[in-house]
Amino acid sequence: MVTTLPGADELAALARETAKRCGVDVDALGTGVTTTSPVNGERLAAVRWVDAGAVDDAVARAREAFLAWRRVPAPVRGALVKRFGRLLTEHKEDLATLISLEVGKITSEALGEVQEMIDICDYALGLSRQLYGRTIGSERPGHRLMETWHPLGVVGVISAFNFPAAVWSWNTAIALVCGDPVIWKPSELAPLTALACAAILDRAAAEEGAPENLSQVLIGGPEVGEALVDHPGIALVSATGSTRMGRAVGPRVAARFGRSLLELGGNNAAVVCPSADLDLTVRGIVFSAAGTAGQRCTTMRRVIAHTDIVGELVRRLADAYGRLPIGNPLTAGTLVGPLIGERAYEAMRGALDAAVAQGGTLVAGGGRRFEDQAPGAYYAEPALVRMPEQTEIVTQETFAPILYVMPYESLEEAIALNNAVPQGLSSSIFTRDQAEAELFVSPEGSDCGIVNVNIGTSGAEIGGAFGGEKETGGGRESGSDAWRGYMRRATNTINYSGELPLAQGVEFTV
Repeated sequence: MVTTLPGADELAALARETAKRCGVDVDALGTGVTTTSPVNGERLAAVRWVDAGAVDDAVARAREAFLAWRRVPAPVRGALVKRFGRLLTEHKEDLATLISLEVGKITSEALGEVQEMIDICDYALGLSRQLYGRTIGSERPGHRLMETWHPLGVVGVISAFNFPAAVWSWNTAIALVCGDPVIWKPSELAPLTALACAAILDRAAAEEGAPENLSQVLIGGPEVGEALVDHPGIALVSATGSTRMGRAVGPRVAARFGRSLLELGGNNAAVVCPSADLDLTVRGIVFSAAGTAGQRCTTMRRVIAHTDIVGELVRRLADAYGRLPIGNPLTAGTLVGPLIGERAYEAMRGALDAAVAQGGTLVAGGGRRFEDQAPGAYYAEPALVRMPEQTEIVTQETFAPILYVMPYESLEEAIALNNAVPQGLSSSIFTRDQAEAELFVSPEGSDCGIVNVNIGTSGAEIGGAFGGEKETGGGRESGSDAWRGYMRRATNTINYSGELPLAQGVEFTV
């Protein structure tokens, strides 16, 4: 595939025009911190940053909005999210373009990210009429025991570069219908995407007559995120990033008795059994391992294949890797765009060197493309490494397109290898044997939060709760009952008997 990377002026103009359609005047943002595009390594825009002092004012505004918003019936709150979803549909291509420009996603994946935003709005709209409590049988006659759910408070969202819009929307759509305002500290690498999302939601809020400051965005450095983490006015901190970041965030929020929702690292594996459909398996593996240039938390990083088929599987994967179109993510047909920057590429090269030193063989990929065209852009060939066993480097997450392939003899051994890493986000098994599939998803199987059969580790739908175990953080976002994290529970006992019997038969007569 022949790729010519676009020039700086071309991309900067495209960013300016696209942001304007979303309601953001890039020229009016003032002098600020310059951002570059991973597409060509050149300047994209300059955005004024705020400092940590802005957090106090933002929390005060959000608290005022909360006092009004919590009184609004949940189905009426849902109307705001419904309008937001409709506006996202109108601006789907615009937001996808900004995502591609700022983080390098190929067009189809960027469009898919915006579709996730639309989907979570549809989900949250329905949820606004289903924030159910329970009625519980009371042991006392003439009493009703029940639980109710109430808005929690201000939610702080700290998001990472790799999903610069969708993760915020998962939190925001659910938080808004639950009655909570949101303060967002987005990735420093994707400020235009964040400002465009915020502008679209502000428009929806104005059209629906919602209180001001239900949604605020703070563009700034790590100190802004730290201020959100430490602020006693933030009831819930939802943070997406590395395990190292989570180790800092969790204890600090807990120290002030706040809540945290942590989505951290992943080191995701697929077990490939002798009965697997290898055509289907290869397609599932390649998307999960090479999609988003290996920069998803659900990226497949390990393949644990039975000794009877590991050789054939490696041959097929190497052939597929050799045909992957790598290049400009804005060009039709590209499947692998750039890494986010130099540090990511250097981490990839370091991991490959370590893998070879630990007995691995680089079967395919690992090189760099387009260095002569764009020295500041880092296009890496997805790497396929055959390992004799699960060594130290394999147990570490490298946020880049490296896939390690290892053999196994028994399914119990494969499950043990799957589980023998600190992370516990996503996993999958490829098999046509029902017993193998059932064992993998059983309590004796994968210890991850996401356990798939005959699909890869990436591509979760919003209807299910998203998150993982162990060093992945244990948080849950998006579907199922994840909404409960954004609300507080009250247990209510209502006495309509005219008497005052005490629970457990206690006697206390005055």
